Amino acid sequence: MRMIDIIEHKRDKGVLTKEEIDFFIKGYVNKEIPDYQVSSLLMAIYLNGFNIDETINLTFSMLNSGDVVDLKDVKGIKADKHSTGGVGDKTTLVLAPILAALNVKLAKMSGRGLGHTGGTLDKLESIPGFNIYLNSEEFIKQVNEINLAVVGQTSNLVPADKLLYALRDVTGTVSSIPLIASSIMSKKLASGADIICLDVKVGSGAFMKNIDDAKVLAKTMVKIGNMLGRKTIAVLTNMDEPLGLAVGNNLEVIEAINTLNGNGPKDLLDLCIEISSLILEQAQNINYDEAKAMVLEVIDNKKALNKLVDMVRYQGGDTSYILDTNKFDKAKHVISIKANKKGYISEITAIKIGVASMLVGAGRSKKEDSINPNVGIVLNKKVGDYVTNDEILAYLYTDELNDEALKMASEAFVIGDNKKESKLILDVIKGE
Repeated sequence: MRMIDIIEHKRDKGVLTKEEIDFFIKGYVNKEIPDYQVSSLLMAIYLNGFNIDETINLTFSMLNSGDVVDLKDVKGIKADKHSTGGVGDKTTLVLAPILAALNVKLAKMSGRGLGHTGGTLDKLESIPGFNIYLNSEEFIKQVNEINLAVVGQTSNLVPADKLLYALRDVTGTVSSIPLIASSIMSKKLASGADIICLDVKVGSGAFMKNIDDAKVLAKTMVKIGNMLGRKTIAVLTNMDEPLGLAVGNNLEVIEAINTLNGNGPKDLLDLCIEISSLILEQAQNINYDEAKAMVLEVIDNKKALNKLVDMVRYQGGDTSYILDTNKFDKAKHVISIKANKKGYISEITAIKIGVASMLVGAGRSKKEDSINPNVGIVLNKKVGDYVTNDEILAYLYTDELNDEALKMASEAFVIGDNKKESKLILDVIKGE
């Protein structure tokens, strides 16, 4: 078999066989096939697409390119949740403790932030002492004892995805739905969970900009997961405005803690309740209303908050910060962003808020950048709110004055004459 034949086969709109896909993935991981040939094939896939069988075969081939997490020693039902990336998305910090309090195991591997989207690991590391590096024995032991661990991804988990993603990023082929689906699902399947819930973000602050493309992606991923023996659900959620109020690392941790205390922003709480209930429904084979009632109970009685405290303690973090959020370090400057006229907030462009937060140090423009855990943006208003001239829209937390970030954050707010409603959960897709 030759790589040039595979390229020509897909160039001419053919359907790649499992053997052809396995050949190019194995050859690329083993450095037997050069970047330029894989780039050519990726462009052919981007232009001509993959059918569901090709996408499943690519997912499976990538899944088997490296380590697969063995969770057989974890007792009980294991669940995982994945977000396609957004602004202010701290849902893992809320729903993971909720599910752990309901005896659903979360053995979760998370990533770091890049660009305008934040990373769960960066947020957790803003808690002093928190250790994201556990060996497999520590990882399994912790999940068995407290139902919960969130750690960094192992270096050899789905190496084919790391290689292909880097190449897609520089060849204009990132936005191919089958390539996105196989990238996400290969990692989720490799993590060993029984139940997978996918939070597919849609809108200006998300990778998927429109609902139609997001539905195709969600349905593809759900089908892959279910065909490969995992109970898979997708929730399509609005990312035209940031989720919650806080954007930035310790600011988001504080907001997550507030939410577990029952006084977080409504949209964040609603989303965490929805996803937790959907997972619990699958895990315990109960109806949605029963699951939701159980979720609300562990928030109300603080059992979920106590699970977050347990995880922080087990992973070396200072739990006093969870019990008293005033202990978190603060940025040197807090600058008010004010309305320049009266009216209704008709838009808060999520990507502008995300980029402005990155510019003051809350995110990375490239992998090597360091993170400042104390900076970011906290919204004071959401879409649909009425504001008067000079009323505070948001606060910019920064250690150094940054006119570009301030200007971008100000421009994110669009004020109009008519009240606009913002719908958070756009659709839920379950397996057939």
